[in-house]
Amino acid sequence: MNPHSAIIDGLSTMVIDGRKVKVLAWYDNEWGYSCCVVDLASLVAAKMNERLHVSA
Repeated sequence: MNPHSAIIDGLSTMVIDGRKVKVLAWYDNEWGYSCCVVDLASLVAAKMNERLHVSA
């Protein structure tokens, strides 16, 4: 399983009229989302820990 929230399909990505880029991304709404939630929880915990050490 891939822990990223989306995987870019490079072979399907294209430039349209020389100005626009069409990017096709594949999403796994269960595993990728779960990994993002864990990353966010870790970030929040680290920030809270920093504040506790600064104010102590």
